[in-house]
Amino acid sequence: MLPLNLTIAVSSLSAHKLRAVLAMLGVFLGALAFTGVQHVSKIMVRQAEMETEKLGPNLYAVLAGAVRFTRGGAMRISGGSRNFVLSDAQALIDSVPSVVDGTPFVTTTMTVRGGGNAVDAQIMACWPSYQEIRSFHPDTGRFFSWREVEDRAKVCVLGRKIAQRLYGRPEAAVGRDLYMFRASFRVIGVMEEKGRDVSGTDQDETLLLPLTTYMRRASNQQWLSGVYLRLAKDAGLDMVNESVNAIMRERHRIDPGEDDDFSSMSAADAIKLQRQALDLMTTLGGITSTISFAVGGMGILSIMILVVRSRRVEIGVRRAVGGRRRDIVRQFLFESGLMAAVGGGLGVAVTVILVLVGCTLADLPVIIDPASLATTLIGSCLLGVAAGAYPAWQAANIEILDVLRS
Repeated sequence: MLPLNLTIAVSSLSAHKLRAVLAMLGVFLGALAFTGVQHVSKIMVRQAEMETEKLGPNLYAVLAGAVRFTRGGAMRISGGSRNFVLSDAQALIDSVPSVVDGTPFVTTTMTVRGGGNAVDAQIMACWPSYQEIRSFHPDTGRFFSWREVEDRAKVCVLGRKIAQRLYGRPEAAVGRDLYMFRASFRVIGVMEEKGRDVSGTDQDETLLLPLTTYMRRASNQQWLSGVYLRLAKDAGLDMVNESVNAIMRERHRIDPGEDDDFSSMSAADAIKLQRQALDLMTTLGGITSTISFAVGGMGILSIMILVVRSRRVEIGVRRAVGGRRRDIVRQFLFESGLMAAVGGGLGVAVTVILVLVGCTLADLPVIIDPASLATTLIGSCLLGVAAGAYPAWQAANIEILDVLRS
């Protein structure tokens, strides 16, 4: 019975190719939008988790300014204040419970020159404890020491990409001089390859130098960009958050009801905020796919009504030779379901291809969600059956005598 129904369905759709393609197009776009958005969301969340893992074990950051996330999930810090000072960072390191270690830091961007080349670098001025807190260590050479921090030494450690762009090979950078802040700095190490972190910063494009060197020799400034804290494994984040807020609000003399001039977040908070930023994209994608599915369903409904009208003679003859009403209903439901299944199947297939190609080109984690694909395919079939229900009922109720008279 199924091969016969399939033959009749293919023959009917072939007779009206353009209408069939237009009807399937809406389901195709709906399936593509739904599965595409679902996969992009999952891929971005996984990418955020991978980037968060690069931040360091049990990392907690207190930043000068407000943190926000863009639609793509990248972190941005806006409204930075200049009253976050070294004593604030030291108070947090000494007083917040469960803090194992910490490093204040200042970040900026500037052009550095070396090896006859010039590149834009993300400057990270910090303490030697940065490498343990961020789990980011030299691959060649060494990191600067506490003695060099005290002496305000003009030394620096390069991210791998910067070392390669300046000196051709990362290994060739150690022992060379580069120029920034109108002074020469000795390169004492090159960091291991790390990639981008949750803030969107490529850590391989970072240049690290002692905090005192930057604050006293280079910029002569008092304020910080923030402080990184490493918490104990069993640290309670609620208690840490309360302590950080209490210390900072007291030190900055922020009255009750006034907004904070700082932000605090853990690695888990970063993932949560990124997911919230991606929720908008997922919601818009869901609305788009719903509209596309609705258009596809209406298209199938329209074409099936036309098909029923154009096949009245065929239906009358089948009824006259013993065809049952339920056989007619099944035939038309099968045809509408087939159109929707083809459209949904193409949408699912194109999604898989785009995910594989896009993730490979963009160096993102490849995630294929079988449950989402199967749900979309089953939903497409059900949509087709629902859209074909009324035309199938019309076909089954065609009177044989009316067909013969006409």
